[in-house]
Amino acid sequence: MARLISGKEVSREVLDGIKAGIAAARGKHADFSAGLAIVQVGDLAESNVYIGKKIQSCKDVGIDARLVKLSKSSTQSQVLETVNSLNADSSIHGIIVQLPLDTNQTIDSHLVTNSISAEKDVDGLTSLNAGHLAQGDLARCIPPCTPNGCMELIKKSGVTIAGAKAVVIGRSKIVGAPMAALLTWHNASVTVCHSKTKDLAKVCSEADILVVAIGRGEMVTGDFIKPGAVVIDCGINSIEDATRKSGRRLVGDVHFESASNVAGAITPVPGGVGPMTVAMLLRNTYDIALRAYEEQVTKIVVEGGRMVGCTLL
Repeated sequence: MARLISGKEVSREVLDGIKAGIAAARGKHADFSAGLAIVQVGDLAESNVYIGKKIQSCKDVGIDARLVKLSKSSTQSQVLETVNSLNADSSIHGIIVQLPLDTNQTIDSHLVTNSISAEKDVDGLTSLNAGHLAQGDLARCIPPCTPNGCMELIKKSGVTIAGAKAVVIGRSKIVGAPMAALLTWHNASVTVCHSKTKDLAKVCSEADILVVAIGRGEMVTGDFIKPGAVVIDCGINSIEDATRKSGRRLVGDVHFESASNVAGAITPVPGGVGPMTVAMLLRNTYDIALRAYEEQVTKIVVEGGRMVGCTLL
């Protein structure tokens, strides 16, 4: 039976680290702050739930969360103006636009997310951050939250990533493609699979690390899995289940029962990748805030030194 990789436990470690880091920073500099802005268009119930969780997590670790809520009749220009104003706000270190947009207007969501300053793009979705990641410039890249969370889980599994065969099923801009890039730049040999891949089960069965992000409930079964492999399930799907009071239950893209009998380590659904996404969002925000503050302090020290030098002269 495979060992469970608990996203709840790992995310708690990440959040505890952020909380401790913020407390330490404020202990040295009382004016230190980290700010996250969430732009929401409309009032989708599902989005409200996700946003509520993010705001509560921010409160728990000491990040200042600001919800900017726009009506569903807001135009694309108004949404872009809102993002631009947050780009210019020095108290805001991270910006996310909650998707999907609940709008009755024609709005290009990619244009909106790409208007976020790359330095504040805590979701890691702008073209500039995607470019840095694609080129392996990890020092200048803000990694997308879900793939970065998956990397944390893979590391926690104990598998040696360098030299491992990794397979990513799915090539979306949000998960699959950046996941493949992160694994590549951590020196894994990576294969990306998709709807046109031939003999998918055979390809997957050679993977030491298998990441599944296809949005199809329980598609990947035990016969896809190499014995002892690490399996990361990014999917979350609602399926019918007459044994449940609600008549439905949540499952991943991996058939957990059959896969766990073959894999060496596996993430559950729920409680696997999901909690990591919010944790990595907050870590990105904290990292940006700390870097911005350190740069500000350095600038003040340097300029102060110049002023002293001028005075001495």
